[in-house]
Amino acid sequence: MPRTDRGSGRGSGRGRDKHRNPSNHTGSGRSQHQPPAPTVCPCGTGKPYADCCGALHDGRATAATAEQLMRSRYSAFAVNDAAYLLRSWHSSTRPAHLDLDPRTRWTGLEIVGTTGGTAFNTDGTVEFIARYTESGHADSLRENSSFVREDGNWVYLSAL
Repeated sequence: MPRTDRGSGRGSGRGRDKHRNPSNHTGSGRSQHQPPAPTVCPCGTGKPYADCCGALHDGRATAATAEQLMRSRYSAFAVNDAAYLLRSWHSSTRPAHLDLDPRTRWTGLEIVGTTGGTAFNTDGTVEFIARYTESGHADSLRENSSFVREDGNWVYLSAL
C-alpha cells in the first residue's frame, strides 16, 4: 500500500504527494476518475478482484490479517477508492479527506515481511514495496506500516 500518511502531513515521503489534485476528489466514495474495476486483483494474489480486495472494498468481507488489509489498501489506491482508504484508517491518524491523483498508476506490490498481524494478534507490521508510474516515470515506494485492531477490525495506523 502506498504511503498512506502523505495526505495528512505526517511521515517522510519522497516529496511527492500521491493524494494531490483536489479537483478530482468527489468528497465521498471513489474518485470520479476511477479506472474500471480490474479483472485480476491489483494486490498480487492472482485472484479475481471481486473475490479478493473487491469484497473488502464493497463491505462483503473484512480483512482477517494485517497483510490482507494492507493488500486491500494497495488495491484501493489502484482503483482510486478513497472512501475505503479512509474507512480502513485508524481514527486517531485518519485525515479528514483524501485526494488521490488519478495520474498515478499502481503497477505492482511486493510483500517484504510481516510481524504479528494474524487472527491471534492485536497489532502487526507489513513491510512492502509498491511500484507505480507517474507521468511516464516508473518508481517504487518502500514502507513498513503499522496496523492495529480498532473495534475488532484491522486498520492502518501509520508508517514506521
